[in-house]
Amino acid sequence: MFQTFTAATSPETGAPRLAALRAHLAAQGLDGFLVPRADAWQGEYVSPRDERLAWLTGFTGSAGFAIVLPEMAGVFVDGRYRVQVKAQVDLAVFTPVAWPETRAADWLRANLPGGGGIGFDPWLHTAKEIAEIEAGLAGSAIRLVPVANAVDAVWPDQPAPARGQVVLQPPEVAGDSAEAKLSQIAGALRAAGQAAAVLTLPDSIAWLLNLRGSDIPRNPVVQAFAILDASGKLDLFIDRDKLAGVTLPAGVRLHAPDSFRAALQGLSGPVRVDPASAPLQVFRELEQAGRLQGDGIPVARAEDPCILPKARKSPAELAATTEAHLRDGAAMCEFLAWLDAEAPKGHLTEIAVVTALEGFRRATNALKDISFDTICGAGPNGAIVHYRVTHETDRPVRPDELLLVDSGGQYVDGTTDITRTVAVGEVGALEKECFTRVLQGMIAVSRLRWPEGRAGRDLEAVARYPLWLAGLDYDHGTGHGVGVYLCVHEGPARLSRLSDVPLEPGMILSNEPGYYREGAFGIRIENLVTVERAPALAGADDRAMLAFRTLTFVPIDRRLILPGMLSPGERDWIDAYHAEVAAKIAPRLSGAARDWLMQATAPV
Repeated sequence: MFQTFTAATSPETGAPRLAALRAHLAAQGLDGFLVPRADAWQGEYVSPRDERLAWLTGFTGSAGFAIVLPEMAGVFVDGRYRVQVKAQVDLAVFTPVAWPETRAADWLRANLPGGGGIGFDPWLHTAKEIAEIEAGLAGSAIRLVPVANAVDAVWPDQPAPARGQVVLQPPEVAGDSAEAKLSQIAGALRAAGQAAAVLTLPDSIAWLLNLRGSDIPRNPVVQAFAILDASGKLDLFIDRDKLAGVTLPAGVRLHAPDSFRAALQGLSGPVRVDPASAPLQVFRELEQAGRLQGDGIPVARAEDPCILPKARKSPAELAATTEAHLRDGAAMCEFLAWLDAEAPKGHLTEIAVVTALEGFRRATNALKDISFDTICGAGPNGAIVHYRVTHETDRPVRPDELLLVDSGGQYVDGTTDITRTVAVGEVGALEKECFTRVLQGMIAVSRLRWPEGRAGRDLEAVARYPLWLAGLDYDHGTGHGVGVYLCVHEGPARLSRLSDVPLEPGMILSNEPGYYREGAFGIRIENLVTVERAPALAGADDRAMLAFRTLTFVPIDRRLILPGMLSPGERDWIDAYHAEVAAKIAPRLSGAARDWLMQATAPV
């Protein structure tokens, strides 16, 4: 169902809850407390039990944190949420803070000049995060103090932990068995000289055991912890009720979640732990156990060993997600045909569009959930890159404006993510020129061939080049990794100047350049692509080359393309793409939607 935030806090939030928290902190001898949006699994979404930031402040965005001091409480949000935070929090008691422009350590130095102890829950922060704050506080009288969660202590009706049912991912979709994956990752540990690995990322555990969960919305992951030893045996710390009817591999031993800490203390090293994703408390437990043992537990600080293998999709996963994208493409075409018919009538709003789109996906009878909260920006709202419509911001879809819709679906056989920017009526020449430049960048990525071993940072400039020629650019990455019925934002590879992870066959990424003119319009065109070995070319040397194969098949609005700006190669690509869209999607449609598709895919 469509969800939005509500503006303003209720009478129970804001001052009363903040006062209760401050009283608790004072009783504990603390001068402040960090309240993150994160849970112990560091996911993009959290369960109701872990909505501590929303409970305290009223702010429901997917990223941010608060710092509560005796006389001030800052709510730190990035550019996506600076309008939303002002609508949701009580500005008489909470102060919005621009982040990351203002770092937590700098804000603490400015607002606690006399120093003091700032409490934090070490289960809700990574080792990397706390180390960065402590580095920023070096030389000050402010210290970070690990404590039991102070918000939990004053939240009287806090929801129970998530207990979503777990299901097995069908073998025809997963491809590799859980036994094979356990053997593969255990072999990597042995090769690295590591005795065990602590796994805390829910999608890593879901991938490793071919499980899918329902603990949180949007991402079908399993909230659990695991310890994999180098022999291939795995200890899984999970509520057993989640596993009703599920048979796990023989080498998996089940334990209650509250036995995880004791299990950590019983390990012998080297133990592999990811400092970028594991809770700080994991390191603290290992360090404490090492002191008790006398000679310590060696810790290997290294990336979660499942991250890269998970990103390399199996042939079965690629075949499955290819079908999911065709199903989703047909639903998108039904939606776009409806939109083209209804938008000119002038009665649609952004919420109506979002609701209708989800309805077309649900009509497939295969949708498990949307893969993220749909972005639907009409006119100037399209220039807000991560805009989420609210009942307060719900804008009419007006003639002679652009409409940007970024959405996706979760299906058992795949995860989709697609953005289309469409014209409602006749838009101006500037919008068309910018759209064509964005399209040129998307085509350049789609046609790209590159030597094996190159990373996202080596490639993504080709998407920006047509915009750069006109002095334009965009302030987000060009692409992120995507799972198969897992997280729509998946590491480690990206198309970004920050990514040094080499692209490998089987990886799925988004290809989504854009352009945003504040107060006027936004443009983004997004397809998902997968990395493949490039076919040999006549006269080429024997250098190994890679290329992208497109997974998304939905028309791109031809009304916004200026054909005279396209090179012959670009024109050939868009015409060939649209011909392939028609060939693959038309058999799945009928009536008005099929007629619309044939018109929308005519040559430029």
